[in-house]
Amino acid sequence: MSKFVEALAQAERERALRQSSEASSLPAPAAVTEREPAPEPPPVAALSDGSAAFDEHLVSLLKPRSFEAEQYRALRHLVEHLHRTAELSVVAVSSPVANDGKTTTAINLAGALAQDPDARVLLVDADLRRGALAKHLGLGESSGPGFVDAILDGTLTLEAVVQPCPPFNLSVVPAGGLPSAPYEVLKAPRVGELFAAARREYDFIVLDTSPLVSVPDCRVIEKWVDGFLVVVAAHKTPRKLLEEALNLTEPAKVIGLVFNGDERPLSGYAYGSGFGQLTNGHSQTRKLLRDVRHRLRVRGKRRRS
Repeated sequence: MSKFVEALAQAERERALRQSSEASSLPAPAAVTEREPAPEPPPVAALSDGSAAFDEHLVSLLKPRSFEAEQYRALRHLVEHLHRTAELSVVAVSSPVANDGKTTTAINLAGALAQDPDARVLLVDADLRRGALAKHLGLGESSGPGFVDAILDGTLTLEAVVQPCPPFNLSVVPAGGLPSAPYEVLKAPRVGELFAAARREYDFIVLDTSPLVSVPDCRVIEKWVDGFLVVVAAHKTPRKLLEEALNLTEPAKVIGLVFNGDERPLSGYAYGSGFGQLTNGHSQTRKLLRDVRHRLRVRGKRRRS
């Protein structure tokens, strides 16, 4: 029996040697053992907090506990106060000219308002010339029908163009397909119907609009707006353009000025934007800023909004 076992063992050793020899004579397979699997791309749109595709400046959404987000709550306080005392619901955020930070301010204001779980907040891209909300919020270029589509197609309801913005308590209406004649589109009676529907469904409607001085669009929709926040780029927006913007807007509807990009420190903090004082002789501006400081009780201190 022992010879039989030894013969089996010898045969097994010889078979193993043959297999090893055959394997060594063949080209190595595409290196399963030496090549590491390729890393998977990060799931940008699938992140649970929905933040990866968002613009990093949207602190009210991405960093709600940050100092910067706290300053946008100053704007929220103003809007909530006027909502209670003056029935303000539709707030337009604009600026004298482009690139002053109005879109970022509009989104952060809406995000601050939406931090109240009981608030119904709608953010609308009413800039039919350079609508950018979809890009800032990571909705993509083909984000479906939007504000323009609902104006031009009477069969589209407001609900049909509203998009949720999970995981945030915020609803968004993107601009949609930008028209060749924005002014004519905004003059349509359908615009008033959509704003009326929004008032019935939401507590706060925040509009990102076209600039005040560059184009006349804000003057067309002013009749449907309860209040304007005018964004001013610190150390950049010319004083005369701000004065012109204020002259083009009904004074009673201008509820505040927002300084964007003011980096001067105060009490050990660096402020990126805020309410401040303009050193010019425009009486309407001075009166407006006194009213803003009174409402927010900042007593002349710069606060970032």
